Amino acid sequence: MAACSRGLAWPPFDLTTARGAALHRPAPRRRAAIRCCCAGADTEPRRRLSRAAAAAPERAEEWRVDGNKPSAAAPGRRRASLTAMPPLPFPAPRSRRQFKQQDFYPRCTQRGPAPQSRDTPPKRDTGIASEKEWGINLLDEAVKETGINEDGSTWYRESGEDLGENGFRCRWARMGGQSHDGSTEWKETWWEKSDWTGYKELGAEKSGKNAEGDSWWEKWKEVLYQDEWSNLARIERSAEKQAKSGAENAGWYEKWWEKYDAKGWTEKGAHKYGRLNEQSWWERWGEHYDGRGFVLKWTDKWAETDLGTKWGDKWEEKFFAGIGSRQGETWHVSPGGERWSRTWGEEHFGNGKVHKYGKSTTGESWDLVVDEETYYEAEPHYGWADVVGDSTQLLSIQPLERPPGVFPNIDFSSTPPPNKDDPPAMPPSTPLE
Repeated sequence: MAACSRGLAWPPFDLTTARGAALHRPAPRRRAAIRCCCAGADTEPRRRLSRAAAAAPERAEEWRVDGNKPSAAAPGRRRASLTAMPPLPFPAPRSRRQFKQQDFYPRCTQRGPAPQSRDTPPKRDTGIASEKEWGINLLDEAVKETGINEDGSTWYRESGEDLGENGFRCRWARMGGQSHDGSTEWKETWWEKSDWTGYKELGAEKSGKNAEGDSWWEKWKEVLYQDEWSNLARIERSAEKQAKSGAENAGWYEKWWEKYDAKGWTEKGAHKYGRLNEQSWWERWGEHYDGRGFVLKWTDKWAETDLGTKWGDKWEEKFFAGIGSRQGETWHVSPGGERWSRTWGEEHFGNGKVHKYGKSTTGESWDLVVDEETYYEAEPHYGWADVVGDSTQLLSIQPLERPPGVFPNIDFSSTPPPNKDDPPAMPPSTPLE
């Protein structure tokens, strides 16, 4: 089965997306593998922003869609802000209704053992869920069942185990169902993998659609392995989410990832894009900590309308041992092609002095040295110790027993493996397909 392939490839942007306010994140998972359950939504903390992203008052008008130029501000406040990229999360005004579980799937009944869907549309900007939220609970026996409920809806449930070379083992479970007319449907898959190299993986994938035409898809995974180049243990967590409205030209996609090693090296990032009727937006950000004091953070986001208005904001900061720099740009293009931009920069010397400089297309400029304390985050607020503590189910995966005298085959490539988290292709300003 696809869930048990050795390297789960990221699927392309497909048609499983959702609508308006119906686009919610997964409900907290219960430990029971298959039973009636209706859980409420939970909230995951958002990532912490650096001081370089502190709000600047002039940014309020820079994000307007009316084509007006932003007003100038005092030179002393030239940092790019991370104000929310328009548009606000859908819905459009005509689709603000909060859907309930019973809108999509049959109500839980005490009769019959049919699995009940725990699938709900994902919610934007909620990052990577925890093990507890997914509540993956695999059976120790093979199961294959199907059935029909009293209302005519159908369901299925199956589980099993796949074995392969090098001690590869994949335990999995799948379940799903649909209404009698096929207008609503849900699917969910869980898996855990291991082999003799120490590789362990825990993952889940789910998708669904409702009678209104809304559709969505979500995938979550965490992995433990030993890096072939540093010989250090690493844990990686990732999530992909997408949703599409069935009633309007609206949809979105997000990919989140986090990587950690035992010496404090950390990498985090996200790529996002979406569309709401005549407006499209994109955002990418990343954080890198080398575990020895160096930190790099950056953000790049932009948006456009069908009328031709475009605007964006980006910034970057690099620091080590109190010395570093920040720089950024805010820009705006009117429907007629008139462009406005403001660039800014800071050099931090580590002695309480900061060189600030910048200019804009309206003629403003500044270049001065000020007395100012340098602040930046040299370590991630969530690091190796945190992810180990939150990955107990992943760490508890038991691989197959290795026979005496049999050793795992490790393929040491001539070059480091490619980065699988390169930015996905950004979609054109056309309706999400």
